[in-house]
Amino acid sequence: MAAVSIVDGDDWRLPAWSQPLDDTRFYSEQASPADHVKVRVIDLTWRQINPSPGVFSVTGSGNAAGMRFPSLQDQLAIPGKYWLRIWVTGESWAPAWVKSDCNITKTWSDHDGQDSHLPLWNSCVWQHVKNMYRQVFLHWGLAADPDMLFAHVPGGFYYTEFDFDIPFQAAGDGLSFAEFNDWFQHAMPELVAIANGENANPDDDYAWKLVYTGEDYPFDSTWNGATNLFARDAVQAGMGIRNGITELFNFHLNHTPAYGAAIAPDGHIEINEDWPLLNDKRTIGAENECYRACGYNARDLYYAIKMSNLKALQMRSKRLYVVPQDSYLSTYPDHWDWVRNSLGKQRHNSADAWVALRTAQDKYWTYDDSHSWNGAPWIRNLERWLVQKDVGANGLTRRGTDHHMNEIDPDNGESWEGRLTDHANGQDYMYFFADDLFTSDHQQQWQLKVTYVDKGSSNWWVEYSDGQHVVSSDPVGRQNSGQVRTASIDLPGARFSNQLENAADFRIFNGGTEDLEVRFVRLIKNRRPVVARIFEDSFEQP
Repeated sequence: MAAVSIVDGDDWRLPAWSQPLDDTRFYSEQASPADHVKVRVIDLTWRQINPSPGVFSVTGSGNAAGMRFPSLQDQLAIPGKYWLRIWVTGESWAPAWVKSDCNITKTWSDHDGQDSHLPLWNSCVWQHVKNMYRQVFLHWGLAADPDMLFAHVPGGFYYTEFDFDIPFQAAGDGLSFAEFNDWFQHAMPELVAIANGENANPDDDYAWKLVYTGEDYPFDSTWNGATNLFARDAVQAGMGIRNGITELFNFHLNHTPAYGAAIAPDGHIEINEDWPLLNDKRTIGAENECYRACGYNARDLYYAIKMSNLKALQMRSKRLYVVPQDSYLSTYPDHWDWVRNSLGKQRHNSADAWVALRTAQDKYWTYDDSHSWNGAPWIRNLERWLVQKDVGANGLTRRGTDHHMNEIDPDNGESWEGRLTDHANGQDYMYFFADDLFTSDHQQQWQLKVTYVDKGSSNWWVEYSDGQHVVSSDPVGRQNSGQVRTASIDLPGARFSNQLENAADFRIFNGGTEDLEVRFVRLIKNRRPVVARIFEDSFEQP
């Protein structure tokens, strides 16, 4: 008989064969090798790069957002990998000569009063910006520098995050959507062309290093949602993408076309696994450090960290911005090791597929009616190659008991963690569906880790197919402790080919006498998959 082992709390362990893709998955302002943060930033302002018309400097220093930036020459003298952030649009970031040269008489302050910003969409301003990027990427060779992993673009507005509050303000002064759209739809491909050398030679193409810093559905009440898909457009032009606020794990990050994700009619988030961004060298970035910083104050710190990281991984993030102290890397090392191991993995080389069972509000969709679904604004689960769905005559679940309101911020809304069976109404099963490519290795040795609430005294177990019959795992005994525990359950001979009732791959049975609350399920490959060796020859590592 296969063994079952149980530990208190979450269990983030992975098999020994599974290791991080490389040591550059975490990035930050400064490197901290002891925390596995080995990617630092090189910060530059446009003014220090291009202090006078036609003059470019690697020796000038700059300032932005209360920070002083050493010269590019000095920053490049520090060894190691880096990411690049160029501060472009602020009046104190841009060269002083640009306003007069381009006859700029109107600027707009960002929401935090960090700076007033030039109109990046102005044809004269944009021409100068492109010349600056040509200098940095091509003539100084930073695009080709193997130590430069990615660069944030286009460099505009508050913290260069390219929020649209500046063009929305400008619309009040006469900027039309047609003008802004015409600029945007040309500007992003122009940056891609510059990073690709502006030639037909693919050997010097580095646009895959560009990371668009804007977002899907950028709160556009000014132009009635006409900019909702601009982030998708930037990705389709050839850029990567990042989001700076996955700490708000329920809000505004579920229907994200730039990431190949959509809220389906049943409230689950569906990922288009053929979306090119997921599988090529481009960056998908997220930032998880504002838990008790940046004006936030998480009440349940571990919960906030865990859920924000699950959100980042559900979005298929390949790299994650962290700050060792503010991200509490040393406080929760097992969890963060699991995150680092997971970043950038795909179905062929990931050690696990998982689902966090839950239901949560996405309050963004309470005031944007451009997309809807059954049960809106509630979202079902966070899922990464493993899906739980309510199906059939015996698999309808109820919401769990772990209730959270406004964690970190009121925008994050309400969530109920976990799902419960409903024995009183004959609903004793939870049904799960695994991705076919993830489970394509039929020689694999499978293990399931199930995080559950230990209430009751009866046994529960897992049912799955061995290719010919439905078999049961060893039972998991309950001790009625009321604690959250994780059971590791071997599934010998498992074949996941939709052979169970409702075309499921496996199901959890509450034992038929008492309800079971499940919080988190991970399907784990105990052996390095054969398919990974095949894919590694052709897959472009991000």
